[in-house]
Amino acid sequence: MTTTTPTATTAEPTRPAPATPPGRRRRGPRRSTPLTIAMLAALAYFLLPLCWLLIASTKSTQDLFNSFGLWFSHTPQLLTNVRETFTQDDGVFVRWLLNTVLYAGVSAVGAALLAAAGGYGFAKFRFRGDRTAFNLVLGAVMVPTTALAIPTYLLFAKAGLVNTPWAVVLPSLVNPFGLYLMRIYAQDAVPDSVLEAARIDGAGEARIFFRIALRLLGPGLVTVLLFTLVATWNNYFLPLIMLNDPDLYPITVGLSSWAAQAQNGGAGASSDMLALVVTGSLISIAPLVVAFLLLQRYWQSGLAAGGVKQ
Repeated sequence: MTTTTPTATTAEPTRPAPATPPGRRRRGPRRSTPLTIAMLAALAYFLLPLCWLLIASTKSTQDLFNSFGLWFSHTPQLLTNVRETFTQDDGVFVRWLLNTVLYAGVSAVGAALLAAAGGYGFAKFRFRGDRTAFNLVLGAVMVPTTALAIPTYLLFAKAGLVNTPWAVVLPSLVNPFGLYLMRIYAQDAVPDSVLEAARIDGAGEARIFFRIALRLLGPGLVTVLLFTLVATWNNYFLPLIMLNDPDLYPITVGLSSWAAQAQNGGAGASSDMLALVVTGSLISIAPLVVAFLLLQRYWQSGLAAGGVKQ
């Protein structure tokens, strides 16, 4: 009986990594001093007004003029200013805040849904005159909203809608840029194969849009919603010409009326009215910051989905 001895297999030696030639360093991330300075300047440009607003809201009207703008006074009174802001004129600021939430919320949701429906229709359906209609939408993007304020007022005056919430909400539902954005986004975000499969299964067009397309358009829908929310929240000129009742004012028009009282010393003006205007401005931006922080994950998921090739 013969025994065979196993032959030892020698592993191939691993080749060492090529050494870096002498006198040459490995390239790391490049740093640009001018670019860093430009980024710091941009950061200061955006943050300094917010820092000033936060610091100024802790001061009285006298301290606003007698102390350094970017530092606190000796007697900060943020809580006092907030309390007086909410109680001034029998708590009208709370009504202005609720009005702004109503106008901006309804306008943002409605404009986002209309833009999603219109953009989806332009992207996935072909009909006579579709390019002409889309070119008209692009032309509407070029028209400034202030140029349409007076014709809109005359139209709503004929319809009897002036000095009502509809005078602010209905014009804000039309968002040509949002429709253009959703049309571009729907071209790639909604595959034609998915739509054809749904039609083969017997789904109607309305069901396909609300059950399939609307979910795929989520990041673009949130983008249009936030753009419209910010635009309506900060809108000043349209509510100014449409509304006459102070109880219907949004925050922008209400704080402007307080500022006019502080400058002219009108009825209801107090010595700290200007401080209340600054504090009310700080309170008014808090909901927008919260909305961006809560909805930014939808943007991140949309960018990540587009960065991976299936």
